Amino acid sequence: MTQFGRAIALDRPDQIAGVSPSRKPISDVTIAPPIHSDDAKIARPINVWERFCRWVTSTDNRIYVGWFGILMIPTLSTAAIVFLLAFVAAPPVDIDGTGGLIAGSLFSGNNLITAAVVPTSPAVGLHFYPLWEAASMQEWLVNGGPYQLIVLHFLIGIIAYQDREWELSYRLGMRPWVSLAFTAPVAAAVSVLLIYPIGQGGFAAGMPLGISGTFTFMLQFQADHNILANPFHQIGVIGVFGGSFLCAVHGSLVTSALIRHRPTPAAAQRRWHDNPHGAYSLRHLQINQQKLLWRGASFKSARSLHFFLAAFPVAGIWSAAMGIDMAAFGFDQFASQAAGGGLQKAVVPTWADIVTQANLGMHVLSETEQSTFPIFLGEAATPEAARLGLAVDPDAPARALTGPQLSGAIAPAIPTV
Repeated sequence: MTQFGRAIALDRPDQIAGVSPSRKPISDVTIAPPIHSDDAKIARPINVWERFCRWVTSTDNRIYVGWFGILMIPTLSTAAIVFLLAFVAAPPVDIDGTGGLIAGSLFSGNNLITAAVVPTSPAVGLHFYPLWEAASMQEWLVNGGPYQLIVLHFLIGIIAYQDREWELSYRLGMRPWVSLAFTAPVAAAVSVLLIYPIGQGGFAAGMPLGISGTFTFMLQFQADHNILANPFHQIGVIGVFGGSFLCAVHGSLVTSALIRHRPTPAAAQRRWHDNPHGAYSLRHLQINQQKLLWRGASFKSARSLHFFLAAFPVAGIWSAAMGIDMAAFGFDQFASQAAGGGLQKAVVPTWADIVTQANLGMHVLSETEQSTFPIFLGEAATPEAARLGLAVDPDAPARALTGPQLSGAIAPAIPTV
């Protein structure tokens, strides 16, 4: 069977039996036998361009290239090569546009966790900053030019990959659902790496390309936009985690509904997709699904079930990307405020804040020559407090203070930030 787009050519007689009548070839049409002549023996030469077109669009290749693959391969290769070079050996980048350098490469003393490709300097802003626009290679590197090169080539490459999936689906006569599903990660990458920097006024607001840089960007994004309170981001979390949960449930339900066949020689030679009854019972799967989830949770067919399993996380990622786009242009304030103004973008303390406070306390204790607990204050309270850098209330009586009185008489002198 040979397939060209949505047209199917039946090459063998045994294939015609399994084809619907509407797709069978017309029986009263005969194909004339080939003419054996001297002119027919001379094959028409195929030029280089036609051979190249056949090779690009051929589905017999181990890896399908396609017309969009011609754009995908060089752009993704360029992004990968420049990323590796910058990750390993890029010099420090002017992070604030005033000469303050930050090092992100491995050669600058980072490890695989802390290393990252530092975003472009704020002095560049949203200007297109290729290598030929800089006075020298050193200036281009210090201003973070590799970050812009990597991001733009990467985005072009993944968009071309998504279109290549559509092209391959067309060549195979499939529906373009794979290409449609891949638009979700493409939308997320475009939102984080392109739309958010545009909304913030410069590529310096982009996500650093590294492990710790990614987490730093997430924490800073939460502090600036309170993205966890954005309903679109919440829908995205429900879609991703809910989709993972439903896929795990589906796998367990399929396992519970497998059809056991008798070990006959014919059944041993038959493959699972050649079984007329299928590999599992959809009816039993639906029964177990209603017992596990809720009554009425069923689908009409296996196609609708798998479509839902694919569409649920895809819609969630689309929604999360929309939440990032809202935050990029300042529309997150409409989604972050609860009714009555109860939520005013307050930063919620995390366990990291508690650890930081504990570390600061341990540093203060390690700087003193002797233990400060318990504290007994008498006539020598003022000199001792002065040595420890504490502020003492002069009106407090010179006696031992304990409990709540201690906080009123003596307090640490905290510098104003």
